[in-house]
Amino acid sequence: MTDTPGTEEGLRARKRRETRQRIAEAGLRLFLKNGFEATTLDAIAAAADISRRTFFHYFSSKEEVVNAFESSADEAFRAAIADEPLDEAPLDAVRNAFLKVIASYETKQAIAIDGLLRSTEALCARKQANYARKEQMLFEALSARWPDPERRASLRLVAMVGVGALRLAAETWSIEQGRRPLGDYLEEAFRGLRTEITT
Repeated sequence: MTDTPGTEEGLRARKRRETRQRIAEAGLRLFLKNGFEATTLDAIAAAADISRRTFFHYFSSKEEVVNAFESSADEAFRAAIADEPLDEAPLDAVRNAFLKVIASYETKQAIAIDGLLRSTEALCARKQANYARKEQMLFEALSARWPDPERRASLRLVAMVGVGALRLAAETWSIEQGRRPLGDYLEEAFRGLRTEITT
């Protein structure tokens, strides 16, 4: 029995996704163990059981390996926004979607990853760029959920302040080493935002 072309392509895509994930996980383990600067591409390739050449079929740099974890979170946020009810206020939808997704990131490893992102100038710059990308992603998700063209400007503002609240919550959570759940910090940030808006 032979695979149909569609099945063959599906298997190929799944194999590629699994290899990419294996490389990212191997890289993250080494970054957290040895530090970002001390970890070489050759070490990542060896830990992932691939060649250095194969590494570049999946990632262009070590920084991009770190970014892979941010990208997976963005897709989860996008899906969570799509699941929010249409009769809900967009800002509430953003808060609820964030709370739903971050529940799976409240671990010691997540705090360690955040520390890793602050460990070099290059990663700090990428972290800031990730917030800008997340804001654009959120705006697109909100616009797809509430497609009225007249709401685009206000939805962009919701995306901006929503990501700002997430950023503040995540920074405080990391500084305090996860003393309380990340969701608590996020709820506080959104409450503070609403207070300032309504006073």
